Amino acid sequence: MMEKIKKYYSPLKKDRQDQLWSDFVESNRAKNNLSFKEQLEIFHTIFKKRKTAFGPPLVWSPDKKSIKTSNLGVFMKMLGFDDYISLHGWSVKSRAEFWKKAADQIGFKFYKNCKNVLDLSDGVVNPRWFQGAKLNCVDNCFNANPDKVAIISGREGTNLIETLIYGDLQKLVNRIANGIAELGFKKGDRIALYMPMTPKCVASYLGIIKAGCVVVSIADSFPPAELKKRMQIADASAIITVDNYTRSGKKIKLYEKVKEAGTRTVIVISENGSNPGLRKSDISWESFLSVEESFNKIICDPYDYTNILFSSGTTSTPKAIPWNHLTPLKCAMDGFYHQDIHADDVVAWPTNIGWMMGPWLIYSVLINKAAIALYEGAANDYGFINFINKSKVSVLGLIPSLVKSWRNSGKIKDGDLRNIRLFSSTGEPSNFEDYLWLMSLTNYTSPVIEYLGGTEIGGGHITGSVVQPASPSTFTTPALGIDFVILKEDGTEAISGEMGELFLIPPAVGLSQQILNKDHFEVYYKDCPTLSDGTILRRHGDQISKLNGGFYQAQGRVDDAMNLGGIKVSSVEIEEIINSHEAVIESAAVSIIKKNDSVEKLIIFAVLHQDTDYGLLLKELQHLISTRLNPLFKINDLIITDNLPRT
Repeated sequence: MMEKIKKYYSPLKKDRQDQLWSDFVESNRAKNNLSFKEQLEIFHTIFKKRKTAFGPPLVWSPDKKSIKTSNLGVFMKMLGFDDYISLHGWSVKSRAEFWKKAADQIGFKFYKNCKNVLDLSDGVVNPRWFQGAKLNCVDNCFNANPDKVAIISGREGTNLIETLIYGDLQKLVNRIANGIAELGFKKGDRIALYMPMTPKCVASYLGIIKAGCVVVSIADSFPPAELKKRMQIADASAIITVDNYTRSGKKIKLYEKVKEAGTRTVIVISENGSNPGLRKSDISWESFLSVEESFNKIICDPYDYTNILFSSGTTSTPKAIPWNHLTPLKCAMDGFYHQDIHADDVVAWPTNIGWMMGPWLIYSVLINKAAIALYEGAANDYGFINFINKSKVSVLGLIPSLVKSWRNSGKIKDGDLRNIRLFSSTGEPSNFEDYLWLMSLTNYTSPVIEYLGGTEIGGGHITGSVVQPASPSTFTTPALGIDFVILKEDGTEAISGEMGELFLIPPAVGLSQQILNKDHFEVYYKDCPTLSDGTILRRHGDQISKLNGGFYQAQGRVDDAMNLGGIKVSSVEIEEIINSHEAVIESAAVSIIKKNDSVEKLIIFAVLHQDTDYGLLLKELQHLISTRLNPLFKINDLIITDNLPRT
């Protein structure tokens, strides 16, 4: 194969390079006898000196059959579109019609249909979607056959796999909703969830909303002080948690944290059903659950709150962003069209109910009648890989640092991801080589759908699709139903080969219209530029490179930029270089200005997968920065840590 590549290689012909790669992939699938190191060498041989005008290498391309059977392909044919770009253009030009047709195809139902899909009487900043409709979004999670598997679950330290069918999940949700009502909670009351993603967590999330109450999502990694802060901001009057669970071999005692935070009315799920240390004011899970397995409907307005999530980290007051009964439509639409979730899929995405991808996973899978695979424990260990194999996971969501950890650890073996037909990635900018390695584990049959958005969007604004070619670590399209523009610092629109700040073009289902503890207009619209035709733009903060060939690449957040020695640089650029060191799993680059100083100092936080001499590591990282980025950039301090915050 290498001889053929060298013979026919031409750096001047894009199609020749892409075809050579395609030929290699077909040959390798038949023989499957090359290490990734050898495959990577062939990749670099094929694509060396590739002109930027060609765009990134096409590592995966859809065939006609997969396009035809995809959810997008069916939708395009139904509407008479021959290509995705035309479909997206229609979805943002005829927004009301798109969202109505998407809801119909997905099967998103209302108790009372709307009078008007989109009312812009108050402008694009304050739209009213599905005006006059009535619903409870939870009911849309139970349109599947009651005997179909809804959740497959496993946990660290055991090979036991458990399943929960839709009918039994619905009964559990109803028992929880009745338990909430029997405790005296009323419509609009706020109840926090502070626990790992388990079947009981999913049921609690849906049960709270079905009862007309509001979930306050809090990541279980937060310490008592941060838990207390979020409970107070959201005005939560109760909390559901677990006594403890195991992660990476460590016992995590959540109930102790809840007590330390001073929280009252705690509903506690214990591992073995016993609660020897329960306070008198608290309630065991068994006592809380109602025996009644049916529940009278609580009918809601589309804009009634269902969930309060928190955006930003611990360095400032977190933004409390409410989701409503329409946000699940955005989650389900993204999952249906962009992650191509079908009813026969099993979807795993290591996440937490405290981050938007937890609720997103629930809605995008259950509304689309598929099955969720939940693993209680560390995803970077082989136990998780074993679980997704036994569960026959077909759609696997990831974060880049997890992929890097798998690759560096060598724990994944050939065939371990044999059932995966599609990967999706979110949370942080990814590394091309890591994701090429990931795709090699399925012999390049499975694309990676990059997915970027936010809590305040209810899903993604830029992503990929299964009807377009894929190149690792890149995006191919704005998400359906939402549009954006990329502006450079001078206010002009970026063209191919340029980078700028991404601004959203409202309105869209899922876009937030309120922040509970901040001025929403000030955060997202104040002092925002407008387009020459007067189009209103919405600030989001992502920095995006517009590549040739219709691709995009994430460059981190606009506020991640730092000024080192008078040179502006993104933290993502630095982190990509730091992460290339074999000892580093992931890193965070930040800058600080010390008191009485005006110079920004570069600080590197690093998570390692092996013990390494500190002095030698610092020297090697500095050499990487100096030789691959800029010799003027000096690492002021290197801090080794066990993990990085997911905020």
